[in-house]
Amino acid sequence: MIAPSILSADFARLAEEAAAVDGGAGGADWLHVDVMDGHFVPNLTIGLPVVQSLLSCTDTPLDCHLMIEDPDRWAIGYAEAGAYNVTVHVEAAKDPVALAANLRAAGAKAGLSVKPDTPLEPYLDVLRHYDTLLVMSVEPGFGGQGFIPHVLDKVRTARRLVDTGQLTVLVEIDGGINDDTIEAAAEAGVDCFVAGSAVYGADDPAAAVRRLRAKAELMSGRHGEGEK
Repeated sequence: MIAPSILSADFARLAEEAAAVDGGAGGADWLHVDVMDGHFVPNLTIGLPVVQSLLSCTDTPLDCHLMIEDPDRWAIGYAEAGAYNVTVHVEAAKDPVALAANLRAAGAKAGLSVKPDTPLEPYLDVLRHYDTLLVMSVEPGFGGQGFIPHVLDKVRTARRLVDTGQLTVLVEIDGGINDDTIEAAAEAGVDCFVAGSAVYGADDPAAAVRRLRAKAELMSGRHGEGEK
């Protein structure tokens, strides 16, 4: 799965930018929306009103990544608005288990994100209540950063637990994903790849989505063969 990040899109043309990756068969699987509040992370981006506007102009499921303080209070609004997947940070959530239940009750998939230096092991029991694990491969807050390779150890751990039935999450990665890094991430076991500048910095964003997916599928197949 490929989830283009609108953080790298032209904010003055968001409806057109969403349409640019919605190529029908072979188009984006999700549209990744980075919500930043200037507190949990230093940057400030968009909020619920823009998400509501996007929902009215695209059929691509919205994958809302909330890099905000107090997600227990604010995240439900994104689910109620119609976001397909709403991801909160374990570092910010006060009661992540209750929050997952509330997000699901509001109609969304529940996602849990961990920063690059946040270990996965203390949160494995919490993850059993979630649908998506978002592994950050850059420090959250800004687009265009370089990929941090050591986070793939967390991906491999999650992939092993999913493959053995101990977790049921979809494994997503966000940060520095491009033609040079997607193969290693796919081989480690990622299911969904968030890509910003690699898509919206291309002359043909839809073609970039297809190219990234082809690279990921090739390496995912090799990973599967190695597990047999």
